[in-house]
Amino acid sequence: MISVMIADDQDLVRAGLRSLLTNDPEISVVAEARTGKEAARTVTSHRPDVVLMDLRMPIMDGIEATRQICADPVAAGTRVVILTTFDDDQDIIDAIRAGAAGYLLKDTGSEELRAAVRTAAEGGNLLTPSIARKVMEHVAAAPQPDDTEEVDLSALTEREVEVLTRIAHGDTNAEIGAALYLSPATARTYVSRILSKLQARDRTELAILAHLAGLHRRNSQTG
Repeated sequence: MISVMIADDQDLVRAGLRSLLTNDPEISVVAEARTGKEAARTVTSHRPDVVLMDLRMPIMDGIEATRQICADPVAAGTRVVILTTFDDDQDIIDAIRAGAAGYLLKDTGSEELRAAVRTAAEGGNLLTPSIARKVMEHVAAAPQPDDTEEVDLSALTEREVEVLTRIAHGDTNAEIGAALYLSPATARTYVSRILSKLQARDRTELAILAHLAGLHRRNSQTG
């Protein structure tokens, strides 16, 4: 059973999300919060697998709450997914830097939302295509002459570099497996190894490192 906490200052939004999520027998909503401060505090007592975090909340916003949760060793097993109506570029970048495992808009469909919760609980990261594009555009626009040299991929095998290249192009584990003739489970194992070797926090950070290393310029069909 996947435990979820909903953090949103609007009662109707929390009620709606609770209703959507509890329709899935594998998901249980264990807590709610009306402010970012309450969310950061409540996580330590309930230790949910996933927090659905609004951005605009009183007392403490969702980004600061995400930062505190991700820095709290007591909440080490909790993944934060931003769920908001705002797709401002800076909000997206700040949320990812704070440690968010995903960034979704509130017009996300119910099935997609439940799938996102399962993905986050399993350790995956999720960005809608439009959000992922904004992240990559932000990285591409940043000054990088020295950054590319600093991304050391020497610890990776040739196969791991191929997998990282697919990550740079936004592929899921299933898509990586199909492209490289691997099972999704094997692809997931490769991703875990790459995370460990590059000491990256999550898949989004891997995508950024891959982008800085120039892997996004490789043909995604050939690796």
